[in-house]
Amino acid sequence: MIEPKDGYICFIVNPKSGSSHSRINCRPLEYYFTGRGFEVRANLTKSLEHACELATEAAVDYDCALVVAVGGDGTIREVIHGLEGSDKPLLIVPEGTENLLASELGYDEKIETIIRIFEEDHRTDLDVGSINGKCFTSIAGFGFDGLVVDRVHNWRDGHITHMDYFWPLWRVFWSHKFEPMKVKVDGKVIFEGQGLVFVGNISRYALGLNILHEADYKDGLLDVCIYKCKTRFRLLKHAALTLIKRHWNRSDVIYTQGAKITISSSCKNILSEIDGDPGPVLPVKIEIIPQAVKVLVLAGAKPAGIRTRIKRILK
Repeated sequence: MIEPKDGYICFIVNPKSGSSHSRINCRPLEYYFTGRGFEVRANLTKSLEHACELATEAAVDYDCALVVAVGGDGTIREVIHGLEGSDKPLLIVPEGTENLLASELGYDEKIETIIRIFEEDHRTDLDVGSINGKCFTSIAGFGFDGLVVDRVHNWRDGHITHMDYFWPLWRVFWSHKFEPMKVKVDGKVIFEGQGLVFVGNISRYALGLNILHEADYKDGLLDVCIYKCKTRFRLLKHAALTLIKRHWNRSDVIYTQGAKITISSSCKNILSEIDGDPGPVLPVKIEIIPQAVKVLVLAGAKPAGIRTRIKRILK
């Protein structure tokens, strides 16, 4: 376990992450560390880019023993981007709306759990995805999903809550045209047509949907799930089957894994989302960066499922 003689603990805190009900009071965690004799240096982020800069500085600082990232998926992503390639361990304090990566790694919204994870000191490698040179840690979506996220972020006013997704999702559902996309995995074209495409490093997406059911964040591969889809009715069918975990072995769904993925289209301005934030328009080149960072996790913990995540929302 990390000891005070190993160096100081760097807190990187996004003061604007998540909704009010999802925010953790980090003061007890700071008291815990200082009570054990650690020096704590807290840094408030001014932007996602600033979070990456702070993490990069900590990564090369010999006197820093641990980085604690406090925020949502976007903040965690940028901190991981800054730590990429270093052996500096990362402890996550989830404060976002979904907390996709944290939920996959066994974190919850209790300070007691975070302290337990620190004390167990179980470190694991975490792969990172790169999409047109931009880092992502969890899941990227293309087409329908990208448009929903784009509208949420364009219309947002302050913290994002789950309810902020309702109207953008409803309006995109009724107006979306399923543009054709071409997907190539490790040099082989596996799909060319209308549909929805997801590429990711973790198994569960928003609300715990098990879209990428075989994904392993440390196996050196990215998982790809393609829903063949031309109509709203087919979209609803896909959603229902995904909810009950019956989507991946159907003839209208393609599921595979790979290290290099390209997605393109004959149509312009097809949007994407990465870790719940707006991503680049097509075409994109996606690669996996194996063992990019070291993360503290709860040994043996499983990803939080749909019921658990709904309970957290309703608190």
